[in-house]
Amino acid sequence: MKAGPRVLVVEDETAIAELIAVNLRHHGFQPVWASDGASAQRELDAVLPDAILLDWMLPGESGLSLARRWRQDPRTRAVPILMLTARGDESDRVAGLEAGADDYIVKPFSTREMLARIRAVLRRRAPE
Repeated sequence: MKAGPRVLVVEDETAIAELIAVNLRHHGFQPVWASDGASAQRELDAVLPDAILLDWMLPGESGLSLARRWRQDPRTRAVPILMLTARGDESDRVAGLEAGADDYIVKPFSTREMLARIRAVLRRRAPE
């Protein structure tokens, strides 16, 4: 059986990360969890994911800064990034998208919508 798309979940709140991982797994994805920028970078260095779910407010380096860095790196430039954050003001959404996010989801979020948005960015990346 073919493994599903690998999704790197960069989220420092364990309960939210577990909720996301359970839903991803249930719908055929392979979630990989990182709780901060340094562990996310280690995961990216080891294996490129098919998509990244990225929280903005992380310990150490912010998700916004990580998105900018990953967009500058030729190796990670094409990996879809979905910001998943409590920062929902228009200026925050614009900043996230301008930093390189392909989509922006505000917490609290619907898991069905999150899954649909992940599938949508994956379709745009590699249409079948």
